[in-house]
Order: sequence, then structure tokens, then C-alpha cells
Amino acid sequence: MVETPRRREIEDVASDLFREHGYAATSVRDIARALDIQGASLYAHVASKEDVLWAIVDRAATRFEAAAAAADARAAADGPGDHVARLDALVRTHVAAIAEDVDAAGVFLGEWRSLGPDRRAVILERRDAYERRLRDLIADGMATGAFRMTDPAVATTFVLGALNAIAGWYHQDGRLSPDRIADHAAGFVVSALTDGPT
Repeated sequence: MVETPRRREIEDVASDLFREHGYAATSVRDIARALDIQGASLYAHVASKEDVLWAIVDRAATRFEAAAAAADARAAADGPGDHVARLDALVRTHVAAIAEDVDAAGVFLGEWRSLGPDRRAVILERRDAYERRLRDLIADGMATGAFRMTDPAVATTFVLGALNAIAGWYHQDGRLSPDRIADHAAGFVVSALTDGPT
């Protein structure tokens, strides 16, 4: 379906409900009630509840992918082969992607497994490719001596686990701006991979 202002409103409301209550516990009637429309009217804009989830998850996945590509481009412009700069940029753009739409990011991170098998497989492949980008960066940085020796897969899991947790506690009106959170996150991640005992 083509995205219209009403369709986007439905997705935004559903994101909030899915994040707060979970996909399984949220009904089409709940979404319609939050929009102050009849449940049947919702189907003029969406085919099913899963279609709404798919739209939210797909949009969030695209945002993360675009952020990672932008991070790579920015780091390459600053200095090709600078693994520390690439890692710093990737962390910062990941934080920005979460903060840009924290509800959609939270739904993507917590509810993508609720998709049907075909759509779930597509998102799993995209998620794996994103993780592989970070894992390869860490492994390449270790090979050049930019990062200390560790297990790249474990490091990737810890880094993404910490970054993705931001979707659970970030609030737009909170004490720290997304840029300040990104400063802290990038500092922690870069320090973890460049300092400390081997």
C-alpha cells in the first residue's frame, strides 16, 4: 500500500501501542480506538495488523541500514582505513536512528519475530547483514592493530546489545540529547575495543 498521511498516522499510533503493550497484546480494535475511528474503517487503510507491523519494521530497518551506509561514507571521506573513525561513526548513526523514531526502533528490535515466516526471514537476513558489517569492521580493525584482540562476534553482540537498549530508556524530553548520548556511547565502545587488558 502507498503511504498516505493517514497510513503514517496509523503506523505511528500502532508503534506506540506495540512498544507499550507488545504486538500480540494489541488488537486492531485498540489501534482504531487510539485513532478514534471504527475498527472496520482501519481496513480502508491497512490490510491487516501484520501489514502495519511489517511497515514499521521495514521502515526502521531501512533507517538503520541508511545510517550505517552514511557512517561508512563519512568515515571513508575522513580517512579510508581508519577503523576507529568508522566505528565511532557507526555507533553515532545507530544512536541517531533510534532517537529519530524511538517507538518504531523499539518495535523493530522487540517485535520483528512476530512477523509471518516469509517477512521474518527477510528481516533476519537484513539484521544479519547489519551485524556482519559491524563484526567485519571489528575483525578488520583487529587485523590492522587498531583494535585489541577479542572475539569479533562476542564484541558485536555486546555493542549492539548496549546500543539497542537505548530504545528502552531514551525519551525525547530526557536529560541528554541524542548527540550527547551518542558521544557517551561512542566513547564507551571505542574505549572498550582500543583500551584495557588484552
